[in-house]
Amino acid sequence: MTTQDLAGKVAVVTGAARGIGALLSRKLAERGATVALLGLEPEVLAETAKSCGPDAGTWVVDVTDQAALSKAAEEVTGRYGHVDIVVANAGIAIGGPLMVADPESYDRVIEVNLLGSVRTARAFLPALVASKGYFLQIASVAAIVPLPVMSAYCASKSGVEAFAHGLRPEVAAKGVTVGVAYLTWTDTDMVRGGSKVLNGGVEQQNMGPGIFGKRYPLEPAVDVLVTGIVARKAHIHAQGWTAALPFVRGLLPWVIGRFGAKDAMKAEEQILAAGVEATLPVGAGGAADRAARHNQ
Repeated sequence: MTTQDLAGKVAVVTGAARGIGALLSRKLAERGATVALLGLEPEVLAETAKSCGPDAGTWVVDVTDQAALSKAAEEVTGRYGHVDIVVANAGIAIGGPLMVADPESYDRVIEVNLLGSVRTARAFLPALVASKGYFLQIASVAAIVPLPVMSAYCASKSGVEAFAHGLRPEVAAKGVTVGVAYLTWTDTDMVRGGSKVLNGGVEQQNMGPGIFGKRYPLEPAVDVLVTGIVARKAHIHAQGWTAALPFVRGLLPWVIGRFGAKDAMKAEEQILAAGVEATLPVGAGGAADRAARHNQ
């Protein structure tokens, strides 16, 4: 029997159409929460919402659009009366060295991942203060491990980690708890798309040596996120071994700087051969973001 420990709670999830966001929305609903799904793809959002219970709602919104986010926050609060949980999950990724990556796409990763999270928090914090709720920022081990050919993504995830850590004491006295979630390579369409970029168009299960490159299944990772949300944890490590990374983060830039150049050169050669299109945002979510921008 599913535990209904989130009964009566309203949870907002950004980037809810696919991957982590979609499954997390379903899992939160299974635990009793009423879910508000935010994303860019109306049809996909609607399908996901069907599996989240009759009260689940969808809002088509670009997280970089502060006015649209603020309107969505007002509508969500108006419909449900309160918001107890907000998960800033929306994100995109590209692969490619700075010198050859598509400049617009490179900058867009930072805008969506970092500024989108900031704007999500800004829009929903008044409701979280009213409910003494919980804000979860989805980060990544990329916040700790500076990977070559992924500098845009690493910069954005380092940024959201620092943002959440700085936000935590600002809102603690108001009763709001802030958490940061760390995931490594998790089996989503974004990770699969990134694998193809970094491996010359061939999708590979391993993205590096040992546990650092292994691709992990989605559902167990999301189960850990849900457990952390219920407990309002400050730090959630979706794959347990990643909890050790903060203790060695000072060494990682040196190690990767020393041994990562060869892989970076190989990736650059592959991307130059494939063309700049290989450095556009990856996966179906990246395609949805491109389409939304071009339709504006």
